[in-house]
Amino acid sequence: MSERYILAYFKSPEEAEGVSRKLQALRVIEHSIDRFSRYGETGLRSGVNPVTGNIASMASMTAERAHTGILAAADTSASGMSHGGDGGPTGRNILLTVVLNSESYDQVLGLIEEAGGLI
Repeated sequence: MSERYILAYFKSPEEAEGVSRKLQALRVIEHSIDRFSRYGETGLRSGVNPVTGNIASMASMTAERAHTGILAAADTSASGMSHGGDGGPTGRNILLTVVLNSESYDQVLGLIEEAGGLI
């Protein structure tokens, strides 16, 4: 048996979790649901204005990971001079990763597409 994988993008965690429950019945090898954001991990936890996305102060540039703060500070919306229209990942920012046997590949693809996933 050979292994295959699928990366599917969803609009909400609930959509991905619905597929996840069905995958357990099919006995896939492994699957996970993750959210990705503009700055990696979960983004900045504080110091960012949720409406404009602008950084509130220089102190807020220190985030859980050093690179996250650097990315946020380098963003065009950080200066306050931007219209903030760059946005981040919107829409399909939930990732369902599936590792499965090749025999059930077509069936899993069908489940994902029925649930509104983008492959």
